[in-house]
Amino acid sequence: MIVCHCQNITNHDIHAAIDWMRAADPETIITPRKVYRALGKAADCGGCVSLFVDTMRRNDNLEVPMQLRALRRAAPQEG
Repeated sequence: MIVCHCQNITNHDIHAAIDWMRAADPETIITPRKVYRALGKAADCGGCVSLFVDTMRRNDNLEVPMQLRALRRAAPQEG
């Protein structure tokens, strides 16, 4: 299914990019911008963003690595 018509990106492309990034670096935080860059493209009009993110969320490899999940809570408070 075509997710981004402007850049001709399919759901398969998105899943392949996420799988590749996770295999290359198990601790990386995967964002839509990183997916676009992995595909050698950039967002254009932004009309696909919600579908793009929904497609990303369907990939099991998108999860934040366990060791990085509590970092925000563990950060010292600035005051």
